[in-house]
Amino acid sequence: MMAVVLLVQVALPLALLAWLALFPAASVVGWLMQAAGISAFLFALSRVAQWALPVWWLPWGYAGLFLAIAVLQVSALPGRSSVPHGAWAWSAMVVSAGLLALGSVYTVKALSGRALPPVEVVDISNPFGPGRYLVGHGGSNTLVNGHLRTLDASVERFRPWRGQSYAIDFFGLGPWGLRAWGWQPVNPTDYAIFGAPLVVPCAGTVIAAQNDSPDLNVPESDQVNRLGNHVILRCGEAEIVFAHMREGSVVVAAGDQLARGDRLGEVGNSGASTEPHLHIHAQRPAAEGAPPISGDPLALRIDGRFLVRGDRLRGQSE
Repeated sequence: MMAVVLLVQVALPLALLAWLALFPAASVVGWLMQAAGISAFLFALSRVAQWALPVWWLPWGYAGLFLAIAVLQVSALPGRSSVPHGAWAWSAMVVSAGLLALGSVYTVKALSGRALPPVEVVDISNPFGPGRYLVGHGGSNTLVNGHLRTLDASVERFRPWRGQSYAIDFFGLGPWGLRAWGWQPVNPTDYAIFGAPLVVPCAGTVIAAQNDSPDLNVPESDQVNRLGNHVILRCGEAEIVFAHMREGSVVVAAGDQLARGDRLGEVGNSGASTEPHLHIHAQRPAAEGAPPISGDPLALRIDGRFLVRGDRLRGQSE
């Protein structure tokens, strides 16, 4: 996984920028196609990939490098031939056109994930205390939100988790925008979000709470007790589910009546979590006797925002 991230999110963008900087097309049309293809691909990558790893601002760095290269080269365009000449030049045109097509398709699909899904939307306030947070999964299609795969009713193992289909996963952002001290540290306390305080985002009743699951070392996960330490809060006709909370941090119990802003607990790394993060989703209550997150999935809007992969959220001030 780490090798793929380094290849796709670091090596490939740098290789494309180096191609433009060191081997610009000799013709005006070829250069314009080369620049358009690289920019379209890099923009699509910035919308599709998870930038918690390596860092959320890296696409902005690529954009700055692209603009610097383009500005330096554009003044030389009037002295170039209008159209490509030779097999290598036309081959580069084909590659550039492929990058432009690929980038355009994935940009459209990624941006379409910002549209609200065809389900009821639940509005809640910010569930975080102080801090800065990055959306790892979120949005209305599978390209930007892997949770939506559980909408496929033909896959039997997805049915008990169906309620989480429009969930949002949050990472924390520490100094320099890093999610952790290190690339993939084993100790969960090395992650910026671990121990982040959580507060009640809507007045309601606690339906279920668990507080005794251990926080696991990364990348271990508990595939049986998938929610880990969690709270299920019923607000009106919807339930808000908080999962993977820190062991011993949950300060509410089933039956508690809570007001907005009351303390819930802290983010941890319990349950089916590959690293510390907050999983939050909205659903209809599950049928009696059914698994707790098998209800009909609902969409969440936090402080009026339908959050999508790559979006950032600042927690509430103390």
